[in-house]
Amino acid sequence: MSAITLLGEAQLRALVPLDLAAIDQVESAFLSLATEAVAMPPILRLDLPEHAGEVDVKTAWLPRFDSFAIKVSPGFFNNPALGLPSLNGLMLVLCARTGLTEAVLLDNGYLTAVRTAAAGAVAARWLARKDARRVAVIGAGEQARLQLEAVRLVREVDHVTVWARDMERAHSFAKGTRDIHCEVAASVHEALALADIVITTTPSRSPLIHAEDLHPGLHVTAMGSDAEHKNELAPSVLAAGRYICDRLQQTRILGELHHAIEAGVVAKDANFAELGHVIAGSRPGRTHDRDITICDLTGTGAQDTAIAVLALQRARAQNAGTIFNNDVTL
Repeated sequence: MSAITLLGEAQLRALVPLDLAAIDQVESAFLSLATEAVAMPPILRLDLPEHAGEVDVKTAWLPRFDSFAIKVSPGFFNNPALGLPSLNGLMLVLCARTGLTEAVLLDNGYLTAVRTAAAGAVAARWLARKDARRVAVIGAGEQARLQLEAVRLVREVDHVTVWARDMERAHSFAKGTRDIHCEVAASVHEALALADIVITTTPSRSPLIHAEDLHPGLHVTAMGSDAEHKNELAPSVLAAGRYICDRLQQTRILGELHHAIEAGVVAKDANFAELGHVIAGSRPGRTHDRDITICDLTGTGAQDTAIAVLALQRARAQNAGTIFNNDVTL
């Protein structure tokens, strides 16, 4: 008989808040990618353009964990007009030794949001200047808010600037940051002017940041380019800074690197460092306070497994969730 734990979004929000433990867990996934024999197939993607929909399926097995996750992540961007959220989804957690299902996490995209924000914090922790205090956020949605929350766990932020195409949402974002000063910028260039860290969190299909927007010492974390058609950084940006990514074989296909390769700005076979290499100490990250560092994060199945394992570990420790006994026929 196999026991399966069922957890809903409310339970998972209580079990896995965005905190330093979540950041450390996601950091361990980056480290695994650089130092262990991780099994992580390419992303399975389904596009439904008639409904402005996309579905990603991600998975990975990390030797450091006894379980692995398979995540189904739909994004349907006409949903807000229907009174529905754009993102939802679920994760299945399976035993790495037997393949039996251990848990069903009905998170509606919450765990993805947390691990994405945590990944941004890991990038800032390892690549931003130690004295970085001023943050620019490009975009004003849920992930923008979570990214700011996450970076504040690893840097002492004292000033925030936000820019979004929808100025009303940008002003709402600024008002929501009650315990820190936040200004709304009139342009992306203005938002970046005095920033030490900039985080892009949009589904943009055309570049928002150009080389002329950069300045020495800046760190850029680009979160939005998780599909071939998405693009937040102009190819010239990658040529102007030290480029690091989450998974090179992935960013060559769908990250900001993909567009720079197509533009002929960087070579297709350029051997850039991954964030895990920087964490492991096998490749350099920031080497000087005047370096411009760029981290291209497209989201990996390794991160999904890491955050799902954390959720299941905490659920078991607290006896949380509904337990189903699934008869296994021998």
